[in-house]
Formats: sequence, C-alpha cells, structure tokens
Amino acid sequence: MVSRAGGVGTLAAVVDPSAPAARRWARLADGSSIMGIVNATTDSFSDGGLYDTLESRLELADQLVAEGAEIIDVGGESGRTDREPTDPETERDAVVPVIEHVRRRHPDLTISIDTYKPLVADAALAAGADLINDISGLLDPELADVAAAHDAGLVLMHTRSRPKVKLTDPARYDDVVEDVVTFLAEKVELAVERGVAREAIALDPGLDFAKTPFQTIEVLQRIDEVVALGHPLLVAISRKDFIGATTLRPPRERLAGTLATIAHLAPRGAFVYRVHDVRDAKDFLTVLRILDGEVSVPEDLELEDHLRRSDPT
Repeated sequence: MVSRAGGVGTLAAVVDPSAPAARRWARLADGSSIMGIVNATTDSFSDGGLYDTLESRLELADQLVAEGAEIIDVGGESGRTDREPTDPETERDAVVPVIEHVRRRHPDLTISIDTYKPLVADAALAAGADLINDISGLLDPELADVAAAHDAGLVLMHTRSRPKVKLTDPARYDDVVEDVVTFLAEKVELAVERGVAREAIALDPGLDFAKTPFQTIEVLQRIDEVVALGHPLLVAISRKDFIGATTLRPPRERLAGTLATIAHLAPRGAFVYRVHDVRDAKDFLTVLRILDGEVSVPEDLELEDHLRRSDPT
C-alpha cells in the first residue's frame, strides 16, 4: 500500500469515529503515531508569527493531515516563559474555530487540545476535540473532571514547575527518572479517582520541562522505565532545547536531531511523536519500520517515474 501521506504501510490503527473520544484515542495510541502541531498563537518559540491568522492556521491543519498526521494538537498559549499567561477566554476563542474546522473537514481524525485550563478544555472538547494534552501535570485537578465529563482522553505530563515558569536546576532531582515515574504514577491515580478511564490516559515525560538538557537526555536514555508504567507515551520531541544544546542549532534547524530522537525511541515502544515536521517524521518512521521488518513491501515495488528526478529550481 503506497500513499503520499503515509508511504508504505500504516503507523496507527483505524479509528472508529463513532466511538467515545477516550476509546478512539486509546485505540489510536496502541501504535506509533504522528501528532502535528497547530499553534493558534503568535509567540511560539518555534514558529511564532508564521501562522498569525485563522486562515493560515486552518491551512496548516489541513496540510499536516495531508502529510500524514494521525492527531492534530491545537494550542492557544505558547509555552515560552518570557510571556505572560493567556487569559482563558482569549485562549478559548483562538482554539475553538481551529478545532471546529478540523473536525468538520476530517471527521475521523483525533484532535487534541493543548491546555491546562478547564474552561478552555471544556470548550475545545465540546467543539470536537478528543483529548486534553495537559502540560501542567494536573495542576488544576478540575481538568480531570472535564475529561471525565466528556469521556475524553487525557495526557498527563511530568513537570515540577508551573506553566510559563522556567525551572532548570541541576540539583533538583536525586534521580530525575525516578521522579518522573513516581510523579506520573500518582497523577494517573488522581485522574482515575476523578473519573477518567484508565485506558484513556497517556503519559508525557516532559522533555525540557523543569529539566536541564542533561536531565532530559537522561530521561530519554532510560525511557524504558517510563514505558513500564503501562500507558501510551506522548513524547514532545520536536525542536527541543536539548537538541539545540547538543547540536548548536536554532529551533527551525533541529530536524535532524528530532529524527535521531525518533530513531532512539522507536524500538522501545509505541509512542505518539509530537512534531512540527510531520512529513519528514512520517517518512522517517515509514522507512525505519520497513528496514526493521515491521512493515513488508511487495517484491515488485517500483519507483514511480515522476519521482525519479527533481526539476531544476
């Protein structure tokens, strides 16, 4: 099977759009998936100013789906710590039109709302989102109540800092990976107590959040200990600080480091890779899975004629 979006094979299970949101998400997360990023904000560290109108954001969402994203993650507040938090109403008004558009155009796609604010999450789920991507680690437990009320998925991220607060202390952790595992296990139980289906919970080790580049690398080197918690893992690896620190590249020049991180993680479990460069990540995973024997190709596989040469520019 060959397609422009996915190449040979598929990276995720077919999702039943009629199923409850939490169960749609849980089934999708059984296999490695690509999550494309749509920032409904003008101050992203990575693409700030590139998508400053609703029209450009809708075009980006459609492009990411065409490139093979199985999940679209819509956010209305930048994680930059040199900016003030966005008020919930403004954030809501930025993300809801994007979610409504994506749901209307792509009814069987999984949509994520990147927020830690219950008001925003509630409006986003009502508009068609399937899961909440919470970068605060349930700083506000009411976020779990919202997920439960909508029968939605919930991503719990490890962090020891509040959103919009930069905290990188080399001496903060006796063992950073042990802290990640303990923190996430506790947050899972809190979410379940508040009504979230256990199978609807995914975990995020919080790369670069309240961690130095060295600590983030240590988490990635010992990711098996996080995988052992038994939940799907979302890894926000795209253009991260630890890649910039090791390669000395600015955010938009960190694709090679992002792909190297996927190569490290791929043999270790089924991950949701949150990336800006969907097409490249998708192609990378497709070829990697073929070479590893996870996806077979027909013996008569041929390169189509129109792909043999690039036109001069």
